[in-house]
Amino acid sequence: MGLKAQIQTVKKKDPAIKSGLEVILYPSFWAMLFHSAAHKLYLKKHFFTARLISQLSRGWTGIEIHPGAKIGKGVFIDHGMAVVIGETCEIGDNVLIYQGVTLGGTGKDVGKRHPTVGNNVLIGSGARVLGPINIGDNSKIGAGSVVLHDVAPYSTVVGVPGHAVRIRNEACPSDTLDQLMLPDVMEMEINRLKSEYSVLTKRLEESLSELKQENEELREEIKELKNK
Repeated sequence: MGLKAQIQTVKKKDPAIKSGLEVILYPSFWAMLFHSAAHKLYLKKHFFTARLISQLSRGWTGIEIHPGAKIGKGVFIDHGMAVVIGETCEIGDNVLIYQGVTLGGTGKDVGKRHPTVGNNVLIGSGARVLGPINIGDNSKIGAGSVVLHDVAPYSTVVGVPGHAVRIRNEACPSDTLDQLMLPDVMEMEINRLKSEYSVLTKRLEESLSELKQENEELREEIKELKNK
């Protein structure tokens, strides 16, 4: 992605920016420029030089992107500190990544080891997306979630381990910048337990009523037998 496109991405994604000149103060701006150069060298098998550039970028921005990672257009890393993006990671277009995110591996596997992130995805602060999994287009990963399995498009994923708690046709979560409107997993679980408790209570009351009726009928039968 070119310099002009990088500037437009920063201005589009961060409502705090007041002027175009401020773009040069954003770690994401420099991290993407460094990565673009490092990735080109990586593809030409200049691995040491590519890694050197990525390490210089890491020290300058606090964002660690392996030069082998493939990153699409319009990707923005907000704040950026402690973001880690692995070698075989693939990121689509218009993706928003907050600080502390790891797009990493799960061990010493060979080949594809890191996530593939679709278009228009939002990944919240501190989220861990690990392994060669797929994150579908227009998905939202909640802050602090640990995602270890594929995520369907248009999903909202929260929790440790992360699981989809909502699937709806919400296009471009990365444009809403919304990390707050996420389902409360504990509240959902409590409501589920309340619902199950209500059903079980009703069944118990029905069973007790039936048992009471059967008991009364049995007493009547015994009474009739005694009177004969």
